Amino acid sequence: ARADACGGDACAAPVALQSAPVPSQALLLRIPQMDCPTEEGQIRRALERFAEVRRLSFDLPGRSLAVEAPGISYEPIIAAINAAGFVTETLSAPPAAEDTAKSQRNELLRLGAALTVAVMAELVHFVAPDTWVWKGVGMAVAAVAIALSGTSVFRKGVASLLRGQLNMNTLMSVAVTGAFLIGQWPEAAMVMALYSLAELIEARAADRARNAIAGLLSLSPPEAEVRQPDGSWRPTDAKQVPVGATARVKPGERFALDGRVTAGVSAVDQSPVTGESIPVDKAAGDQVFAGTINQSGSLEFEVTKPASDTVLARIIHAVEEAQGKRAPTQRFVDRFAAVYTPAVFALALAVAVGGPLLLGWSWMTAIYKALVLLVIGCPCALVISTPVTVVSGLSAAARRGILIKGGVYLEEARKIKVVALDKTGTVTEGKPKLVAQVVLAQTLPTSQILRIAHSLAARSDHPVSKAIAAGLDGEPLPVQGFGAELGRGVHGSIDGHDYVLGNHRWIEDRKQCSAEIEALMQEHEVQGRTVTMLANADAVLALFAVADTTKESSKLAIAELLAMGVEPVMLTGDNPATAKAIAAQVGIRDVRANLLPQDKVDVIKGYVDGGQIVAMVGDGINDGPALSTASVGFGMGGAGTDTAMEAAD
Repeated sequence: ARADACGGDACAAPVALQSAPVPSQALLLRIPQMDCPTEEGQIRRALERFAEVRRLSFDLPGRSLAVEAPGISYEPIIAAINAAGFVTETLSAPPAAEDTAKSQRNELLRLGAALTVAVMAELVHFVAPDTWVWKGVGMAVAAVAIALSGTSVFRKGVASLLRGQLNMNTLMSVAVTGAFLIGQWPEAAMVMALYSLAELIEARAADRARNAIAGLLSLSPPEAEVRQPDGSWRPTDAKQVPVGATARVKPGERFALDGRVTAGVSAVDQSPVTGESIPVDKAAGDQVFAGTINQSGSLEFEVTKPASDTVLARIIHAVEEAQGKRAPTQRFVDRFAAVYTPAVFALALAVAVGGPLLLGWSWMTAIYKALVLLVIGCPCALVISTPVTVVSGLSAAARRGILIKGGVYLEEARKIKVVALDKTGTVTEGKPKLVAQVVLAQTLPTSQILRIAHSLAARSDHPVSKAIAAGLDGEPLPVQGFGAELGRGVHGSIDGHDYVLGNHRWIEDRKQCSAEIEALMQEHEVQGRTVTMLANADAVLALFAVADTTKESSKLAIAELLAMGVEPVMLTGDNPATAKAIAAQVGIRDVRANLLPQDKVDVIKGYVDGGQIVAMVGDGINDGPALSTASVGFGMGGAGTDTAMEAAD
């Protein structure tokens, strides 16, 4: 955690200074000038001498810092940060997004004015007569431009110089001051105005990640309608609703909390959280998620998680956590800048002194060239661009529903050569559907046979029976003497006749199987389908094939992976016939079936030990170990299991 937060070996802070979630008792400061790792490093070094400081939690996009230091007054800490050249504002909570936006608008106006005044200084230099009066006017105009744009840069630069530390603010401060003193005041004004404007652009880019979180927060309403002990309903702050309470959501409203439906039937639009384009039918026993939209009917649900632990809250936490992590390139750049910046300063000093002594330059020419070297050698392009690129990538992905837990995974993903995919819920929908029906008997009308099957299936809670019932139309007939045979199927009497809806084994035990039925079953089973048959006392009346169908996007996704030179591999605990059938439908050539969770880990380890960058894609609890073992783990959607979501990157 410390390596990610501090930039690895370049971080000079003691072990106690580590990034962590903001504790409730921490001092929370807003630092408007802090928006890149250079400023973070300056503040860390300024607080090194405070042994009582246990944790520092930096939020660069939000320009805030949480300091946890029990047993010490916070005034010296604030004073040390101020002495480092930063203005602090004490907060009880992170600044609102609108406050940050307003502050940035003011800064933009100020820097726009600075740039305008700097242009005026250039015009005075080129157009006005070369007299002392006009030179004085030009210098005054340039000084105004520098004052408008560069006060924070000067404060941080001077503070660093006094502590014997060199960074980009020091380079810019020395360069601008030197340029002004040797008479190049228009250039000093323009350089400072452009540099400050670049810093503002960087800050705005970083704030885009903050806006992504604000967008996620707006998905979940702040209140939930909760049933009271007297049976009445009352709007309650979602954060105050306990687990186990019963809440109600009306048509058109969003769920404020995660839960399990206890009453009502409705369709729920889960696209804000899971990305599913088709509303999902919900009834008693089904899970619902905060941020999703109830569409057709009123639903009551039992709250299963507090507001701080909903699927949406964990997504938000993942995005916030990602902003605090450093990518390998970013950590390298920080270490590089720690050596490079003093080297540039030393080289500029050598040019200023060595030019006249060794090359015969005038002192003014040598100093000018040294100052130019300071400006063009400033590492700000590298130091600024790397974290901004990573954070922008994370926020761009978040807006598209892809949540990346850190820059390291963003960088690793481009090297992936093998993608291991779980089958159920990843390549497939994860829900059985009726995909084929064959009526074998002519003793009853086809519609009557299908209605009988529907009537029996509708009474069962088995997933296969539910799929058959969902796939057949018509009103169920009354069933007498309904019963279920464990591992076989269901039976009942309709209109005085006995029927069974069962599997192959039961039909064989009833001596009703035939070569024709066996051939039909074989035809469906090789495609990975589960076959169920309807029979009366005399014969098999119909055959129903149920299967977990592939997602519409799976085939296209596999084709795109292959076109990129990435090899997809299916890892599943399902039987080989089903696995191969599903794989063939989407274009996966390498299939590993009948795998236990540890077997999946062993396959992933084989690729990793062979030096390949391998990804694992899954959604279930059994995928957790493999997701953790892979170079990059991909969890499927916000409604995946907790284990998969935590293990995935």
